[in-house]
Amino acid sequence: MAFTAKDVQALREKTGVGMMKCKEALTEAMGDMEKAIDILREKGLAAATKKAGRIAAEGVVLAYNDVEKNIGVVVEVNSETDFVGKNQEFQNFVLDIAKTIANENPADVDALLATKLYGSDRTVQENLQDKVLSIGENMKVRRFERVEGTVATYVHGGGSVGVMVHFDVDKDVANNEEFQTMGKDVAMQIAAMNPSYLNEESVPADVLDHEKGILEAQLKEDEKNKNKPAQVIQKIVEGRIGKFFKENCLLDQQFVKDNDLSVKAYVESVAKKLGKDVKVVGFTRFAKGEGLEKREDNFADEVASMMK
Repeated sequence: MAFTAKDVQALREKTGVGMMKCKEALTEAMGDMEKAIDILREKGLAAATKKAGRIAAEGVVLAYNDVEKNIGVVVEVNSETDFVGKNQEFQNFVLDIAKTIANENPADVDALLATKLYGSDRTVQENLQDKVLSIGENMKVRRFERVEGTVATYVHGGGSVGVMVHFDVDKDVANNEEFQTMGKDVAMQIAAMNPSYLNEESVPADVLDHEKGILEAQLKEDEKNKNKPAQVIQKIVEGRIGKFFKENCLLDQQFVKDNDLSVKAYVESVAKKLGKDVKVVGFTRFAKGEGLEKREDNFADEVASMMK
């Protein structure tokens, strides 16, 4: 019986086992999904399989900066409970995953899972399965971003939010204490204010058109403006779109630590002091569990289950 890539993905979702192992099991089972599950269970993945369907929306986000290699990484690894996210063994495991990403540059999560874990002769997936079995919770490597170049990183709330900011600067500037302070300030700005875009130029045209459409509709509903000519309405919209940029574009945002400056002006002021060009190239912000279904615990039921 033949099977497709979708079957491999379906088996992975059912079992939590890596893509390659799922493919091998389906090959051995000649495409029979239930038989493939049994094969994975027979290979010692039974306990992990039972946990794989449980919601993993806690865990930790880690931002890692390998200064010597000039590589930055931000990665999210999820667990079922915040308790495990605070576990030192789990945090060390996530750090090893970040080092693996920095050193091996995997193309995606599947490639990462098939890569040998930093400091280990076994893959990330195999080590992940070990952690699932030993700690007793479902865990998943959800996503990561890797950047080559000068970065500043910041982790908030013990891993609730991780930020990596990419800069274009000379190497001597990257080692300057004042630059490093500025880099952390910008990273903290991103953590706090959650900008969607770097600057005005990076806002997609369709997003901008959508915002302008909303502003136009608001003006037409306004008694003071609805009878004004279309060209006047357009000028008012263009004026008001600046507020959208200030709220959603990092460099246009009001700098949290000095409301008299924009983030762009703050970066430029530090660059002027250093006598060097400093350019913010981009950023990555991961918030733990964003977009994932959260498990809703009933405290009374939890206590009752503990008493049984």
